[in-house]
Amino acid sequence: MLKVHSYESMGTFDGPGLRLVVFLQGCPFRCLYCANPDTIDPASPDAVPTSVDEILKMAVEQKPFFGKRGGITFSGGEPTLQARELIPLLERLRAADIHICIDTNGAIESPDVDRVHDLVDIVLLDVKQRNDERHRQLTACSNAHTLSTARKLRDKGKTVWLRYVLVPGITDSENDLRAWGQEFADYANIERVEILPYHTLGVHKYEAMGLDYKLAATPKNTQEQLDRARSIFEEYFTCPVIVN
Repeated sequence: MLKVHSYESMGTFDGPGLRLVVFLQGCPFRCLYCANPDTIDPASPDAVPTSVDEILKMAVEQKPFFGKRGGITFSGGEPTLQARELIPLLERLRAADIHICIDTNGAIESPDVDRVHDLVDIVLLDVKQRNDERHRQLTACSNAHTLSTARKLRDKGKTVWLRYVLVPGITDSENDLRAWGQEFADYANIERVEILPYHTLGVHKYEAMGLDYKLAATPKNTQEQLDRARSIFEEYFTCPVIVN
């Protein structure tokens, strides 16, 4: 059984085409800007235990709407927390010829996670920060496993869409952007780089949960900031750099 937080039908931001997005429960990171704080606790009583058969049925029923490019994306939380439970579902989705993406922070390394990576078509890898100290300040965790995951995916030639959340005053300095670009510039498996603008869409969840949203004073990105980040990344990457 998988612990499912929620679903989004016909999603357009988490992989190519139209997608069924399955948000799985649990995450080891504590990102200051997390838009889904209700997905963090793996033991949340609000998570719904869901069988492989049920999710497979949903994907197959929606397959006519996916077209040639769409499919299913597993997000969270951090979906690789449930890697072992996820593997049988991924195997059956592949047998049903359904395109699979996984949206991950790369923080968990195990043989089960390696198998998950082998079974999906695209890994959406969210690398929050290149600098480890600043990564710890942002997520309460080191980025060592994330960078190791990126190298593993490079070495096996797995297609990656690399993601970076641009937070004013936290991840948007030129030093941060250039260090990130330099880290991944020679990764031939990166098909696309996505800049994700900072947003406050999850703030109401903090209020509902009685939590303090620590970035309340942080403004949204200006178009100039987004254009500048894209321009810097385009110095390092030959693949498309997109503001998502």
